[in-house]
Amino acid sequence: MKTIVHVNQHVVRNNSKSGDREPVLTVKTYKSNDYAHTVELHGPSRVVYRPDNPLSCGAKVWIETNDKVEITDED
Repeated sequence: MKTIVHVNQHVVRNNSKSGDREPVLTVKTYKSNDYAHTVELHGPSRVVYRPDNPLSCGAKVWIETNDKVEITDED
């Protein structure tokens, strides 16, 4: 199952302005969207930059993998 991880720039900006510490990483599969501060990629992955064809959420840069992605949220 392909998993996509990207940084939500809107949350980064909001955290910066408000002082909040909401998770900025989005981990997407066809089943769900999960949010995290820290993720660990287990296996091969690739970083994609597609400014002319972003994801439906607007992300232009993301990481793709078909292997396990673990949300660890360790600081």
